[in-house]
Amino acid sequence: MNSLYSLQWLPSYILPFVTLSYPTTPPLNPDSFHHSAYYTTGLLDGCLVITCIAVMAILRDVVRVYVMEPFARWKLTRDWQRSNALHLKQNGKQNGVVPNGNGHVEHINGGPSKSTMSARDARKIHRSVLRFAEQGWSAIYYTLQWSFGFYVHRNLPTHALHPTALWIDYPHFPLAGPLKFYYLTQTAFYLHQILILNAEARRKDHYQMMTHHVITIFLMVASYFYNYTRVGCLIMVLMDWNDIFLPLAKMFRYIGLYTLCDITFTWFLASWFVARHVLFIIVIFSAWFDGPRLITVHWAPELGHYYSPLSHSIFVYLLMALQIIQMIWFWMICRVAWRVISGQGASDSRSDDER
Repeated sequence: MNSLYSLQWLPSYILPFVTLSYPTTPPLNPDSFHHSAYYTTGLLDGCLVITCIAVMAILRDVVRVYVMEPFARWKLTRDWQRSNALHLKQNGKQNGVVPNGNGHVEHINGGPSKSTMSARDARKIHRSVLRFAEQGWSAIYYTLQWSFGFYVHRNLPTHALHPTALWIDYPHFPLAGPLKFYYLTQTAFYLHQILILNAEARRKDHYQMMTHHVITIFLMVASYFYNYTRVGCLIMVLMDWNDIFLPLAKMFRYIGLYTLCDITFTWFLASWFVARHVLFIIVIFSAWFDGPRLITVHWAPELGHYYSPLSHSIFVYLLMALQIIQMIWFWMICRVAWRVISGQGASDSRSDDER
């Protein structure tokens, strides 16, 4: 609330783009976020989503161009120079060349120098630099957003292994400020991802990714306005956890740290199975069985009650659709795991051709 008052000098049409809308009186006895400001929901929340999309687009380019790309280019160029110098040192006597200490060589017998990077190596480094930078932004985003989501989840009276609290005392509104902001930023991120998917070169799993993002956004928006935010928060925390490690594994691979890549990918595989095929399925079963049993109110939109057999069925079926998509992805991931076990190293078969 204080932040809203401090921005009152801004024009009224700007406020929804820079602060949370619809402040309201806190509940008398909240079961979480006892000292937070509280808000209701409305269409003006979309204004802040637009701002978040713009901020994410700017941050993504800044991180890629000014942080990740320079680091990857330095690392890969240094590795190439060292490899080139070692190769020339081993073959120097036969070829009549000696390294001069900085990765370049001097020709003893006056012949042509072989120190210049080939066009093929330059293209390979450039491609790896771009890939590293793209994954770097994903790793940073998921780490920060999962940490924030976990903070929100920890302050709610919900537990992944005992999800009945997701449905008790429904509907859960108004929303605490941190929970509302978490929901809006997550929605902005997936909308931003759809823009990226259609703007960049298509991956092998383009249509699976697009379907996943569309279903996810629909579920997030519906659960936000239909007051199912507690189950939505738990699901997003489960999904974001293992999404930290796949881009991290790819980053290690693109800069030649193959052992770290394989270790990180193995941890990603284990975390994916636990989060998405154990804990997420527990949530689906809870939505299927516990929801109808514990939600005692019925369809009354004027009171914030949006439960009905139809809305419940749509919600559960969409969660099951997400699980099917993730099972397809898990099968692809297991193929990569087999490559690791057989000594071929990890590469994500969901990505486009990276040779």
